[in-house]
Amino acid sequence: QVQLVESGGGLVQAGGSLRLSCAASGSIFGYIAMGWYRQAPGKQRELVARALSGGNTIDADSVKGRFTISRDGAKNMVYLQMNSLKPEDTAVYYCHLATMTGHYWGQGTQVTVSP
Repeated sequence: QVQLVESGGGLVQAGGSLRLSCAASGSIFGYIAMGWYRQAPGKQRELVARALSGGNTIDADSVKGRFTISRDGAKNMVYLQMNSLKPEDTAVYYCHLATMTGHYWGQGTQVTVSP
């Protein structure tokens, strides 16, 4: 059984930084991609950044130049370095894993950015 656990969220002032971590455990077979999504109250869940198989990464226009996703395959972890945070970044951030046999989600970690 695959499990994802996020950590690193919290309250930060605008312009500050946070680093989110996601630890994956269980039998991971057929890796495709890991990524970060976020969901603000009353809004749909949206892609923030994704690390693709082969090392390529993509990110949303809203975070480009501010957020960086990275993955440590040996440790089965993925990270999201968030700099120059804005109040509109406030959301619950979810770790996601896509494999050839299924999709998996973490429980989420709250990020709150004050003005």
